[in-house]
Amino acid sequence: MVGMEHRTRPVHPALRPYLHDLIGYAYPGAAPELHRGLPSRYLTLVITLDGPLGVAWPGGPLQTYDAVVGGLRSTAVHVGATPSRAGVQVSLTPAAARTLLGLPPGELASLNVGLDEVLGRPARVLTDQLREAGSWDERMDLIERLFLEHLARERAPGGVRPEVGWAWRRLCGTDGTIGVQELAAEVGWSRRHLTDRFTSEFGLAPKVAARVLRFERATRQLRLRPQTRLGELSAAAGYADQAHLTREFQAIAGCSPRQWMSEELPNLQDCPPPGAAESEVWTSRM
Repeated sequence: MVGMEHRTRPVHPALRPYLHDLIGYAYPGAAPELHRGLPSRYLTLVITLDGPLGVAWPGGPLQTYDAVVGGLRSTAVHVGATPSRAGVQVSLTPAAARTLLGLPPGELASLNVGLDEVLGRPARVLTDQLREAGSWDERMDLIERLFLEHLARERAPGGVRPEVGWAWRRLCGTDGTIGVQELAAEVGWSRRHLTDRFTSEFGLAPKVAARVLRFERATRQLRLRPQTRLGELSAAAGYADQAHLTREFQAIAGCSPRQWMSEELPNLQDCPPPGAAESEVWTSRM
């Protein structure tokens, strides 16, 4: 998979609260093997340019999609096993679920759903348009235009409670190292009430979301500095020790840190650097 082409550009200013990044990707050779799609703070939208993309939960059947939305989750999925080699990936914030997709992020949690099941005919039209477009910029313009139209025309009724939104931002800002009890005290709620409201909104309990964010921090560090000692990484990412880190890798990614580095890191070398694509490209991560 050496030489994977990728393109990215800054998101339209009006969409920045909702889209973290847009990435076009294309593999020049044969389709990649199955890869682990690691969980993160973002929902993931992938629209293929050449054929369906395969997505499966570990041990589950392979499902294929021309355009798929993956919700927040706490375990990796497997992506690949189909001829698709090119597409556009969009990392969506939880706020985008309500504002651009018309439903709270909790309804998509731990699910992979066809974009047409969420947006209907506009999703199918967009997929056709992207495949006919002649450049990455044209494709990204089409995606942004669709979401800008939704932003101007439709907003889901209601919204996230300020306390719940604050709790999410604090968890993200600390990479999941803040305790749930401390978080509850900051918003003035009991731990149980915060957990109930947070889980209802995001589909993950705050303790589970914190695990995902710590894990995301650890994998981000490994992508930036693969030579990092695992003991040092454990302390930096908020784990009790290296054994704790290894257990979390097994639970979330289905493998040890060293196995993930051996199998996945070589496939990430051509991806955009963290910050441009913190959520990782599905076809090289999932």
